[in-house]
Amino acid sequence: MEKEAAAAEAITATSEEVSHEFKTLIDQHHLDSLNQLQHTILGRLQDSNAVLSHFNDYSEHCFAEVSTDLSANTRLLKSMKSDLDYIFQKLRTIKAKIKATYPDAFPDNLTLESLDRRPDLNETLS
Repeated sequence: MEKEAAAAEAITATSEEVSHEFKTLIDQHHLDSLNQLQHTILGRLQDSNAVLSHFNDYSEHCFAEVSTDLSANTRLLKSMKSDLDYIFQKLRTIKAKIKATYPDAFPDNLTLESLDRRPDLNETLS
């Protein structure tokens, strides 16, 4: 026990001596200015944290308001897309049947160019 107590005292004395040596290496004025700077930074970080927390709360509130409309509109758009896909599939089927029955009903690109008598605006503007 006495050895342990002596060893602890020796460690304490050595720690105090090292601490004293460190204190002599650094000017107290510099330590005070660093401490003040750290407090300033802490204040700014706390203010930033408060602003970000408020923004997160506001964003959460806005998302809660919009999310129901967004999901409903998403479902509507998916339904509209499937309806349009069905309609275009039917149109392609009807077009194929008409083309099989009346081969001249849908002219090819060369015929379309000859039928299109409208002036080319890009050429007239140049």
